[in-house]
Amino acid sequence: MKRREFALGVGGGVASLLAMPACAQGDPAEGKEYTRLQSPVAPGTPAGKIEAVEFFGYWCPHCHAFEPALDAWVRKLPADVVFRRVPVAFNAPQEPYQKLFYALEALGQLEAMHRKVFNAIHVDRVRLDKDSELQKLAGANGIDYPKLKDTMASFSVATKCNQAKQLANAYKIDGVPTLAVQGRYMTSVGQAGSHEGALRVMDGLIQKARKG
Repeated sequence: MKRREFALGVGGGVASLLAMPACAQGDPAEGKEYTRLQSPVAPGTPAGKIEAVEFFGYWCPHCHAFEPALDAWVRKLPADVVFRRVPVAFNAPQEPYQKLFYALEALGQLEAMHRKVFNAIHVDRVRLDKDSELQKLAGANGIDYPKLKDTMASFSVATKCNQAKQLANAYKIDGVPTLAVQGRYMTSVGQAGSHEGALRVMDGLIQKARKG
């Protein structure tokens, strides 16, 4: 979903993405299936590790549609690959979802709640930028709502949101979901042609990064 396409509903764009043909097998094609960054971004991983990043938004229907395939892929990554998600906010209405991600992470609830947040927004049509709706979701999942709200408003979460913004700017992210490897390569579902294609391209880019 591009920066100007903010919407909470799952529209025809998701169906069109899902309908795209899978990419051909083989090494990913530069300029077609992935993009090489002209100005590489320093990865946030220790030496010997390869960084894989997803830029996403809870508000994005394409990210919701991609999540099951991405999650299954992440669970099978080799030990030398470090995966992280970076929530993106292109405008003020999207910022609460960015804060929610980092607050859940700080409270140790991210793994349990990540898919539930997506489903609440895109399946149950819950507006989690509203306090009453967020409170209901927190209560239904045993999360202390006042603590969650305090964490969302905390300095540490604000710092992480600023860092996420800086990273998205460094990568020149203008739509989500976007995937990146080792600060050098980027791809997306749209560019690769399908969910499976994007993950196949990621496997190829990880191999490329591994070879240096």
